[in-house]
Amino acid sequence: MTGLRKMDCHPTLATKTETSRGWGTRRWAVGWVCGVALGATAWAGEVHTNALNRDPLVKEAYVHFYDLDYPGAVERFERFHEEHKGDPQATAMLLEAMVFQELYREDLLDTTFYANDGFLTGKHVTEEDAKTRDRIMALSDEAIHEADWRLGKNASDVDALYARGWAKALTCAYVAMVERAYWRGFRLATGAKDDDERVLQLDPDYVDAKLVVGVYQYVVGALPFAFKLLIGFAGVTGSKSRGLADLTDDGNRGIMTNVEARTTICLFLRREGRYKEAIEVVEKLKAEYPRNYLFWLEEANLRKDAGEGMAAVTAYKEIITASEKPGYFAGARMELTYFGLGDALRGQRHYGEAAEAYEEAARAPGTGLELKVRSLLGAGECRDANGERALAVKDYRAAIEAGPTTSRADVARKLLREPWRAP
Repeated sequence: MTGLRKMDCHPTLATKTETSRGWGTRRWAVGWVCGVALGATAWAGEVHTNALNRDPLVKEAYVHFYDLDYPGAVERFERFHEEHKGDPQATAMLLEAMVFQELYREDLLDTTFYANDGFLTGKHVTEEDAKTRDRIMALSDEAIHEADWRLGKNASDVDALYARGWAKALTCAYVAMVERAYWRGFRLATGAKDDDERVLQLDPDYVDAKLVVGVYQYVVGALPFAFKLLIGFAGVTGSKSRGLADLTDDGNRGIMTNVEARTTICLFLRREGRYKEAIEVVEKLKAEYPRNYLFWLEEANLRKDAGEGMAAVTAYKEIITASEKPGYFAGARMELTYFGLGDALRGQRHYGEAAEAYEEAARAPGTGLELKVRSLLGAGECRDANGERALAVKDYRAAIEAGPTTSRADVARKLLREPWRAP
């Protein structure tokens, strides 16, 4: 999922760590905000972060990152990385931009994919780019080695510990989400958690470290036992409540990861079916960052999952209208919008409009194979329900042609013989 950063850091301490006593204005962030309390603009307590986070080039790079202009962000982080050779934080920033650029290319930043445990065992077709993978792994190794070198000189260097943990966490996200290598991913997550726990032992006010610790606690606490057994985590325990507490504190007071924390909390709320709470915060975040496509999509998806029917339809149509403004969204994946609109209309039994939305999703530029087949199958079923058998057959045949070996193509073959009927 995409994350944003708070950039306006406060005066530096004697070390390379900076202090923040509160934030009262604009928050540069990407993700889903969760909870009214988490949106507070005045936070008590002193919070520490790496001094590099306030560099003007970093702030400029994250503006592009927040708008989902990943090429623009990567180009600026490349320059920053070159200017700060040997600093693991600069390397980790570039790594983050590279990882999220690839996750977005693979359609892996839509939280619908993680809304239940199906993503653990199901298949999500990805087309891993070998050159990008090698670059990500090289940056990961570089950040970890740079941090190790500094920690060899000073084992209590919290900035190095944090950068190493962040690099491991980002690498975990890539290998788990793109490569589906969960065994390796969870071991990277454990290493990241250990680094961040050490950060918090040394400096309890380095609140950003609570992101990884909180996610680890919640996820391990929520994982099905059979899956933990499969990946060798049967004896490892976690706590959903402790994880949410850490994430909430980070969401309130963190500097570099507060929105990531709130994004994650909102995902967890969605998994637990607490849609109303998630919708309230997504509305606020969308109002604050009106050019970020993922916020718009998340609100529409949540309304659909919450059973809000025509409110969801309206939300999807608002995305389509906004996307027609030249340059409004830097990287909208409109196939996801049209597919969600099809689902929402289908739920309201507006089968003709639903079929049109599904068909639009199937022919949108960049639509992946899996989504194309799903869209065409859904379109055919809606055409059948609307009494348009000839058009239904056309969609079924297109689905079979697009993905002949998929399970949905098998369903389409059956529906060529007998029309689909609405339940």
